[in-house]
Amino acid sequence: MIRHLQAARAHPAFGQLVRYGIGGLASSLVYSAVYLPLTATIFPGTRAVYAVPLAFLVAVSFGFVVHSRWSFKDQGSARGPAQQMKFVLVQGFGLALNAAITWSATKLLGLHPWVPLVPAILLVAVLGFLLNRYWVFD
Repeated sequence: MIRHLQAARAHPAFGQLVRYGIGGLASSLVYSAVYLPLTATIFPGTRAVYAVPLAFLVAVSFGFVVHSRWSFKDQGSARGPAQQMKFVLVQGFGLALNAAITWSATKLLGLHPWVPLVPAILLVAVLGFLLNRYWVFD
């Protein structure tokens, strides 16, 4: 088992995954810092899904800077508008997935608006890492 852990740590993707996790956690905190006050004041209950686009926009802006300059800094050479467009598309997919999870949990299941945060953030993070590593910052 120790040998497998050492081999995993030696793989180039391991450092990216750790940096992506830290950057993703920071982005998630930024997202939550926008989303939660909005759902507590402006979009309570079943209207929580309306807070998702604004919170996601703020978090995506923060995330592009972190991931392009730190998480995937040593990967790929393609920079510029094409890479930014790919990043926006990946984030748009994440936004749609996040909104679907939030809507399902709050509107269909009647759960509190904070409940979908965990599954939405985790699922979007895993898919985001894979798409960013193998498509956006390739």
